[in-house]
Amino acid sequence: MKTTFELADVVRFFGAELADKTELTPLQLKVLGKIVVCRTAALGGHEEACENCGTVRYSYNSCGDRHCPKCQAAKQAFWIDDLVRATLPVKHYHLVFTVPHHLNAICLHNQRRYYDLLFAAVWNTLRSFGYSHFGVETGAVAVIHSWGQNLSLHPHIHCLVPAAGYALDGKWKNIDRSGTYLYPVHQLSSAFKGKFLDSLKRALRKQNELSLFNNQIQQAYQTKWVVYCEPSLANAEHVIKYLGQYTHRVAITNQRILNIAGGKVTFIAKDYRDRAVKKPVTLGGVEFLRRFTLHILPRRFVKIRRFGIYNHTVKRHLELQFVPQVKPGIDTLIKKQQPTETNVERFARLTGINPCLCPVCKTGRMVTIRELPRIRSPARGCFYKLYYSLKFGPLGKFNKNG
Repeated sequence: MKTTFELADVVRFFGAELADKTELTPLQLKVLGKIVVCRTAALGGHEEACENCGTVRYSYNSCGDRHCPKCQAAKQAFWIDDLVRATLPVKHYHLVFTVPHHLNAICLHNQRRYYDLLFAAVWNTLRSFGYSHFGVETGAVAVIHSWGQNLSLHPHIHCLVPAAGYALDGKWKNIDRSGTYLYPVHQLSSAFKGKFLDSLKRALRKQNELSLFNNQIQQAYQTKWVVYCEPSLANAEHVIKYLGQYTHRVAITNQRILNIAGGKVTFIAKDYRDRAVKKPVTLGGVEFLRRFTLHILPRRFVKIRRFGIYNHTVKRHLELQFVPQVKPGIDTLIKKQQPTETNVERFARLTGINPCLCPVCKTGRMVTIRELPRIRSPARGCFYKLYYSLKFGPLGKFNKNG
């Protein structure tokens, strides 16, 4: 069902007011500017016509930003397909590592450092448990999310962990776990808590910032941490598709926005305190946008990471280190089917949507008949005006008309 309102509408209505009240970074301004003009005439496009019935359609270019809700469908479908091809045919477990909200101030102080430390603590915990419990070098595919359902800051990492790995003697070993979970949840939570807080304290001490956040860290030590673990699923493809829901998801999708009226935005959110029932939530338009900007990742930050046997560098090292007679090569366990189709054909196969199919006659193919040039957008101009004022000096405040 097509939604009436989009995130771009929220930015158009409340972006200028947010910029007046909040010190937005140049990156945040750039992302908001891209969202405003995504799939509009401002970015250009092409005119298409059906070979069968002659129907004409105008398709505008996307902004390609990873925070834009209009630009993730193809990337998500291709990522899932690639990971399914490269996933070991063994049991996999889905784990979620979450940190308490007491540390949010430290996160906002330096997001890149905080998220890097979070990734490192997660993998160090999983790696140590792999060795201590099963004597194997296991692996993980990890994805970071920073938001909760109401757009609050809620950093957590989703992990896909295989129940297999390399033993110290170089032999491949499948983990035959009779219990429900891969590792004891309470032990895993305690180890993760200690590793992350210790590394965070060392990083803050190195920058002479520990005294600024000592109270928050002490509160985190006194809080009970819980790592969420799901029972294993033998079908790795099902787990990957489940995890794929999180990989390229943005903080808010257009489908969740219900209404924009009276200076407020109403959207759908799951209430996990009430059996994950979907309920409408209303926020002020400026507050809605402020929360959204909290989840704009640092420039070139890698939010999907592979560790252990799923890391390409480690995999090559293992192949060189162990002789073929001892090690059943990982390439023999990994599905090696290579795609021979075009991106359009691949997207149609994965999503069931053929962008080249005529929407009217359903049989003809849409072909490009002419290119559409970019058009200057007032909405985009207002954000770039503010962007340059922050970068090169004040140029005066702008109004909602740009």
